[in-house]
Amino acid sequence: MSDISIRDDRPAGRLAALGEDGEVVGRIEYFVLDSPAPALVPVHTIVEPAHEGKGIAGSLARELYAISGREGVPVAPLCPYVVKWAERHPEEAPAADPALLTAAKGWLRAHPGRF
Repeated sequence: MSDISIRDDRPAGRLAALGEDGEVVGRIEYFVLDSPAPALVPVHTIVEPAHEGKGIAGSLARELYAISGREGVPVAPLCPYVVKWAERHPEEAPAADPALLTAAKGWLRAHPGRF
């Protein structure tokens, strides 16, 4: 994997992977669900084409779950990549609460222009 740093920009709903030059080379776009309980909800994982295949998406998913663990807030993944990553890494990614997933899908339908 290349040398990247990861920055959580919570107000923008973006977990960004930065290359050595500070350029954003990948990101997870997410929102914070408030009800029925707080949860981090990743919606899209994007890696710039020139940086694909370097483990950036996996590093982003791993950091999202690390933030979840540090903050005590679960992840309710709607992003297909994060769902698959979580299935492959159950020791790092606890299974999502079905009620939170349902609420997250409802939030996304109620905010169609957000993502």
